[in-house]
Amino acid sequence: MTEKVVVITGGAGGIGMETAKAFLDQGDTIVLVDINQEALNKTKDLLDVEEERVLVIQANVTEEADVANYVKQTVDAYGRIDVFFNNAGINGPHKPIKELDKEQFETIMAINVTGVFLGLKHVIRQMEIQGYGSIINTASNAAYIGAAGMSGYIASKHAVVGLTKTAALETAAHGIRVNAVAPAAIDTQMLTAIQSNISPGDPELAASAIRQGIPVGRFGMPLEVAQIVLFLASEKSSFVTGSIYNVDGGMQAD
Repeated sequence: MTEKVVVITGGAGGIGMETAKAFLDQGDTIVLVDINQEALNKTKDLLDVEEERVLVIQANVTEEADVANYVKQTVDAYGRIDVFFNNAGINGPHKPIKELDKEQFETIMAINVTGVFLGLKHVIRQMEIQGYGSIINTASNAAYIGAAGMSGYIASKHAVVGLTKTAALETAAHGIRVNAVAPAAIDTQMLTAIQSNISPGDPELAASAIRQGIPVGRFGMPLEVAQIVLFLASEKSSFVTGSIYNVDGGMQAD
């Protein structure tokens, strides 16, 4: 199968949109899912391809009915889901644990963990019917470390790795592969927000400190994450499941 049907959550964000472009460039059909309808519409306009190759669906990934709906709409429109990029996530406020509100922590976990879980649950059901599929979750280098002021984000990304490995074991016999990408310091709006949270008066100070911790000496680009997602979605990775791919400029090697 050369032309794939690809569902991308967080589809209006930097990594989501760049990954959508990369799949479209190789002839695939894209379903973009995001909570922000206006951003989805802008993203679709920017992609500027045939109407039938891009479907946008507004959804809250923490609501099971919304998740079931984006799966159903995709199957109703295209008959299948070949690839699922389970990518939606937030960073949350930068606060020490003793100052983080319970509601703030729960919001991070709801989007970054429950959203990933629900996506897996409903897409796996569809892929088992098909007898094949590739799922790529978005983890982070935060899945391997601690970071002061980022307890919710750190905890959530550790959980994504656990969900990825568990889902891979549960689905391997059904022809489904489940892997994750673990980006770090990718030049997106999320990174800009993290810099502002760390150093509200001087975000460039935070940016400089982050760059100093990257062995290759620069931020990553969304396309560099997208290329790994494309690899994991393809038959080139047909013997790969339960793996976490770092896209971090060498940070985990340091």
